[in-house]
Amino acid sequence: MKSVVLALGLVWAASGAIAVCADDIATVSGDFGQANFRIDLVDDDEERARGLMFVESMPTLGGMLFVYEAPRRATFWMRNTLISLDMLFADSTGVITRIHENAIPGDETTIDGGRDVLAVLEINGGMANRLGIAPGDIIQHPSFGPDAAKPCVN
Repeated sequence: MKSVVLALGLVWAASGAIAVCADDIATVSGDFGQANFRIDLVDDDEERARGLMFVESMPTLGGMLFVYEAPRRATFWMRNTLISLDMLFADSTGVITRIHENAIPGDETTIDGGRDVLAVLEINGGMANRLGIAPGDIIQHPSFGPDAAKPCVN
């Protein structure tokens, strides 16, 4: 618990800092401040099909970023997923359009992120609420390119 409090404190303390743009970091920013998630990037069909199946735990500010070749309707389920997840669905500019909180491990009910989704950031269940992440907040990552709401500057 102490490490969770420390990590969350670092998120708020860094809210004015410049985001790190790297393939293994997804930065979410909004009215709550800014949070950097250490992610695995998933950008092909085989990796997307496997996702976080059979993963028993994830670091507090860990995650997985699913990126599609073009915007599309994105649907997920939790088959063989052992941990609760929050799913942040983002459009082609990185703006979060929908959040599905606390997806239930093993549940095969379809989770529909809607249309025009370019990327989905999966983080630990309950983390979006704890941090105050909401639709309209922005995910910054090189995958969103130069036309992103918050493009990467290198």
